[in-house]
Formats: sequence, structure tokens, C-alpha cells
Amino acid sequence: MPADDNLLRRSTEIIAAAQTASGAYPACEQFPAYAGYCWFRDGSFIADAMSRVGRTESASAFHDWCNSLLAARAPQVDALVAGARQGVTSPMTAMLPTRYRFDGSEGDDPWWDFQLDGYGTWAWAVSQHAARHALPLDRWGEGLTVVCDYLTQFWNLPCYDWWEEHCEQRHGSTLGAVYAGLAACASSPVLDDVRRRRAGSVANQVRHELLSNLTDGSLAKWMGSSEVDASLAACIEPFRVVEPGSDVAEATLARIEQDLCFGDGVHRFRADVFYGGGQWPLLTCFLGWNHLAAGRRDRALELYRWAAAQADADLRLPEQVPSHLLHPDRRPEWLDRWGPVAKPLLWSHAMLLTLAAELEKAPE
Repeated sequence: MPADDNLLRRSTEIIAAAQTASGAYPACEQFPAYAGYCWFRDGSFIADAMSRVGRTESASAFHDWCNSLLAARAPQVDALVAGARQGVTSPMTAMLPTRYRFDGSEGDDPWWDFQLDGYGTWAWAVSQHAARHALPLDRWGEGLTVVCDYLTQFWNLPCYDWWEEHCEQRHGSTLGAVYAGLAACASSPVLDDVRRRRAGSVANQVRHELLSNLTDGSLAKWMGSSEVDASLAACIEPFRVVEPGSDVAEATLARIEQDLCFGDGVHRFRADVFYGGGQWPLLTCFLGWNHLAAGRRDRALELYRWAAAQADADLRLPEQVPSHLLHPDRRPEWLDRWGPVAKPLLWSHAMLLTLAAELEKAPE
């Protein structure tokens, strides 16, 4: 292993202990704004990490939860799609939310809810999980059908990004997740031929849209933007909009390194004011994963070690750390609003597990 086995073992234990009886993964029960909720995006990456480290039942339980939740909302999606095909524009409040309570309900707390990326990420993650462990994908076929219909119809709508911001934009990392989900649907044996063909066609449109909106050869934070966002690394590895080592991939990683990486810790984006705009271990792991995929093991290991070093004495990883703040004057307002930064953040532990697993299987 690239670092202390105790931290990796602890990461798995934290995730397993937090998983609810329903199969949902809480984002962070100790953080007031997240308590009681599971995000499709975070949960899918958490499930993917547990799948990678051999916790097959845990990952399957999460996917079962997602599948049942989506199956229950099939009539809602059918109505939304039918309306859109007749020219009806549905409000954001009518769309599927980004997070759910553990019992599958949507809750009544106000949130920045219309986000497409989580559904694409889930379709990618459940397909990877089934292939990795030779599981029958039809176990999750109802959910995949709903996601396929939903994303092929609404992929191009502006929505909130990974960070619950800028609902007026079409975001690069959102489109990357949609691409990965639809690419998985396009080759899925549990979908009918019409859906597979539609998913493949729309996936190609999504990729074309991303590659038609480059900034100096790199992927952009949103379509028409000249900014970069660290979440764009996922468009390379694992979503494979572009291949590791390609010109676009290399230009994108270079911009993340130059604009958002300081002392090996990675910021979300330059204008980030959330808790002052700290450095995120999970994004540092994404960047490391991408360098590893491009053959730069030494750089990946540096980034891994930085992320691992952010664990506290109880081996808990936070959402972000304040060692280098982009906007330090903005940190107090968030401390007053929600208290200390979220910890342990299950997504942080998941990405550390993922990068460790990738480092272990990569050649020295």
C-alpha cells in the first residue's frame, strides 16, 4: 500500500459504519447542512470505492437503494419526458432532486436541487460494479432505464454543478458525468435496442459539446467559460470523455495544477468562497488518479500522501482544509452559519481508497 494501512482500513470502517440499513451512504452526519441526506454523486463514488476494495455487498446495497428510488419515480420521469417532447418546459422544482433522505423521500429542506451529474455518475458506477464482480446488471435495470430516459431528454439543460452553484450554466464536469452514464447505457445489455442507440447518439452529442467549448485546449468550467474547475479531472479519469495522455487531457490537468494546486492540495475553483476556499482531499485524489492514468506515478503518490496527511488523530478526513485559503476573509461567515467543516466526509475517504487501490495495481 502507498501509505499507512491503518488509514485505509479506517476509511473502509468509517464508510461501512455510516451506511444506513436502506443502503444509502450519508454525506456527513456530523455536518448540519448534510445530515440526513445522501447524494447520488457522492454516494456513487463511495460505492465505487467500496466495490474496488472488495466490499461488494456494501456497494450493491447502495445500488439497490438507488434502483428502488428511481423505479418509484419512473412515472414522474415518463411524464417529464412526454411533456418535453410536446414542447412543455418543466420548472426545476419538477425535476429529480440531487439528494434524498435515507428512506428515499426527498425531504423538505431547501436546497440547490436540480443536478444531472449524480444520475450519470450512478449509471457509470453501477455498470462498473456489475462488470467488476460479474454481477447480473438486470438487478438494477429499472433504475438504468429511468436514468437513460431522463438524461437523453434533459442532458443539455442548465443545472447546478457539483458544488450546488450556477444553475444558469451547463457545466463541464456535469456533462462529463452525463457522458459516462450514457456511454454505460449505450452498451448495457439490460436496455432495449432503441434506448441503447439513443444513449449512444446523445453521448456523442455530449462529448462534441464539451470538445467544442475548450479554453486554450483544455476543458472549461462551464460552456463558454474561460475558467477551470478541479472537478473537470473526472472527465478524463474515470469518465473518459477524453483519454488520459491526450492533448485535451494534458492541457486540462496542467491548468488544474497551475491554477488550483498549491503545496499538493487542490482547490475547487479560483472564485471559491465556501469556508474561505480551502483545499479538498477528494479533489487532490482525483488529480492523483489522473496523473497515475497518464503514467506519472510519482506525482500521483505525492498527491496521495498530501491527502492522507489531512486525516486527524482519529484518522478522519475532512471535506476541506484551511492550510491555503483563496479567500480567507470569507471563512468566518461559514463557520457562523454551519460550524466546523464537514468531518468525516465519506466522499473524501472514498477517493483516498480509490487512489490507493489504483496505485497498488499500477506498475512501479
